[in-house]
Amino acid sequence: MEMEISIPKTSSVMAALLRADYTTLWRNRRSVIMVLIVPMIIVFSWKGLVATAGGAFVLSNSITLGLIAIGLMGYTNSIARDREKAVFQRLRVSPLPLWTIMASRLIVQLTLILILTMVVFISGYQFDHITMSAGGYIFTTLAAIVGGAVYLALGQAIVGRIQNPETVNSTSRLVYFAFIMVGMFGELGVLGDKFKNAVHWTPYGTVNDILSASLEPAKWSNHTSMALLLTIGYIIVFATLGIKWFKWSTK
Repeated sequence: MEMEISIPKTSSVMAALLRADYTTLWRNRRSVIMVLIVPMIIVFSWKGLVATAGGAFVLSNSITLGLIAIGLMGYTNSIARDREKAVFQRLRVSPLPLWTIMASRLIVQLTLILILTMVVFISGYQFDHITMSAGGYIFTTLAAIVGGAVYLALGQAIVGRIQNPETVNSTSRLVYFAFIMVGMFGELGVLGDKFKNAVHWTPYGTVNDILSASLEPAKWSNHTSMALLLTIGYIIVFATLGIKWFKWSTK
């Protein structure tokens, strides 16, 4: 007599994976707090720029730096650590669709992006008295999701190309530091006007541009539309490389 093997429903699988991933996120809440601290520091320390550069400038840079931290610091290290511990190998031998494994991780990262955006909005209002229209907040939340996808895709490319978790950690930190130095100081014009113009077309610059314009929808321009298209292009390139290079185990 043959035994029938019951295959769980995809919805049940996703629910179980999400519970596990959210539990892991809660247990690592200190790292989440560290991700949120960086953009909050920008909001606090750049209060003097609100009157000159505008509230949208401060908020957009704060969110951009937070998105970089989520994609390059949180996501990459989490994937590298679980791959090293053979978590993915155990999940692969179970009757789970492979796409659900990564989809669950990405949904958790989406939650972090939404939390980050809300924290920056609230911090900007409470400490810098920055207020935007309801449409500005809605469009910026959507732009943050698009911008976050850039750095998640870049993080996927890094963890796909590099197998050693320690090397992944050091590489993601180096890229994170480079984005901060080149992007933030380039936006402020500290590195010169030519470099400032070049920064606008980097992942930092394009994401920052669409965030800034989303905060003030009336200022959306052709330049912003080009930045959005280039941002989508970055997502496609990084995601394609990340998927192509990614291995489920280090062996």
